[in-house]
Amino acid sequence: MFNPSHAQSVIDHALAMGADFAELFIERQIRSTVETLTGKVKDINSGIDFGIGVRLVFGFKVLYGYTNKADVNELKRIVSDLAAKDRRDPTVTLKAFKYAQYANIHPATKVLSHDHQVASKIEYLLAADDAARKANSAIEQVSGSVGQREQAIEIFNSEGLHAQDTRHYIRARTTAVATNGDEQATGYDDDGGLLGWELENRLNAKAMGEEAARMAMVNLGAKACPSGRMPVVIGNGFGGVIFHEACGHLLETTSVAKKASVFHDQLGEMIANPVVNAVDDGTMANEWGSINIDDEGMATQKTQLIKDGQLVNFLADRQGSLKTGLARSGSGRRESYKFAPTSRMRNTFIEPGTDSFDDMISSIEKGIYAKRMGGGSVQPGTGEFNFAVTEGYYVEDGKIQYPVKAATLISTGPQVLKEISMVSDDFKLACGMCGSISGAVPTTVGQPALKVDDILVGGNA
Repeated sequence: MFNPSHAQSVIDHALAMGADFAELFIERQIRSTVETLTGKVKDINSGIDFGIGVRLVFGFKVLYGYTNKADVNELKRIVSDLAAKDRRDPTVTLKAFKYAQYANIHPATKVLSHDHQVASKIEYLLAADDAARKANSAIEQVSGSVGQREQAIEIFNSEGLHAQDTRHYIRARTTAVATNGDEQATGYDDDGGLLGWELENRLNAKAMGEEAARMAMVNLGAKACPSGRMPVVIGNGFGGVIFHEACGHLLETTSVAKKASVFHDQLGEMIANPVVNAVDDGTMANEWGSINIDDEGMATQKTQLIKDGQLVNFLADRQGSLKTGLARSGSGRRESYKFAPTSRMRNTFIEPGTDSFDDMISSIEKGIYAKRMGGGSVQPGTGEFNFAVTEGYYVEDGKIQYPVKAATLISTGPQVLKEISMVSDDFKLACGMCGSISGAVPTTVGQPALKVDDILVGGNA
C-alpha cells in the first residue's frame, strides 16, 4: 500500500528530531452492512476508509497523529508538529526494513474486495426474520443485520519492521421483540468470526430466528427477580463478559504499568479459586478476536493469564513492556489509524473444567441461573461491576423453577474470582466489541458455565 522508500524518508525525519522510536500504521478498510426490519430490507450501506497513523516515542512519552493523505510532505509535517516540544539531538538511527513473513492462520474466501454478496445476505436475514415471527404470534418486531469489514494494514517502524496483514470480519444478528399488550421483551441470537461470508455455511436462519423468539418469550413471561446475596450459576459463552470486563482489563499493561490495577503487584500470587484457568489467545482459527499479527506488527500468540488460580502473566504491548519489563504478548491493538495502540485482549476466556452443569444447579438451595449476560458498568482499577442478566432463572432446591427479569450481578472482579467453586465442560465463545483508550476492537469472550458461591444479586421482587 505504501512505498517503503517514502516510509524510510518519514521515519528518518522523525529520528532526526530525536525520537527514540517512530512508526507508520497504514490502513485501508472496506465496510458493508445489510439490515432488515420485520420482513423488509431496512438499509444497505458500504464505504471505504484510508488513513495513516504516525507514532513517535520520546522515552515513555507517546505522541500520535494521523492523516488521510499518503503524501510524504504531509507526513513529515505531522512529525514536525508532534515533535516540536520534545525535539532533541538524534539518539537512534533507522534500521533497514526487513519484510516480516507471517502465516495466515485465519483464511477467508467470500471477502468484500471480491463481492459484497448483498443478495445472499438479504435472503438469509429475511429467512431468519420469517422464522422468528412464525415461532410465536406475540413476536411483534424482528430486526436483523449482517456487518462485514475488510481491514488491510501495513506497518513500518524505526526498528526495521515492515509487516502487512488483511483481516476479514463478519457478524450476523437477529433480534426479536415480543409483546403481550402491556409489556415488551427482547431476545436475540448472533454469530461471527474472522472470516468472510462463508460464515453462512454454519449459520441456520431458522434456528437463529427461533432462538431470538424463544428468548423474547421467556423474558416476556418472567417474574421479578429476588435480591440479596446468593449462589449464581453463570452460563457459558457471553457469560465470560464478566471476566473480560471486571478482570481482563486489570491484566493489561495499559492499567498495570500505571499501577491502576489491583493486580499490578500480584504476579505469581493466588488471585482465584484453583479451579480457575484463564487464557487470552489470538491464534484460534477464524475466531472473532483473533489476529495474525497485532497492530504493532508482532505475531499473535496464546497467553496463559491464570493457571490453577495463580496469576502467571499480563498482556503487554511495546510501551507496556518498556514500562514494566514484561515480555510483549502480541496484544498491541487499535481500532484504526486514528488511534495509537495499547495492550488489549483478543479471545479471552475461562477454560473448561470437569464439573457438570446439572451438578451445579443441584447444589443450589436458593439462587439464580444467569443463562445469558448483557452489558453493565465496571470501575477501572478495582474491577467493581454491575452487569445485567438478559436471560435468567430462579433456582430452588436444586431445580430451575421459573424465569426472572431485571436481575443484576454486583461484585468485583477480584472477589468473584475467589468465589468460583465449580467450572463445567460446556465451553462456548461469543463475539463482542471492547472499548478502551485505543478505541473499539473485536474481542471474543467465553467460558463454560460456572458456579459463583456468593454474589450480590439485584432484583425488584
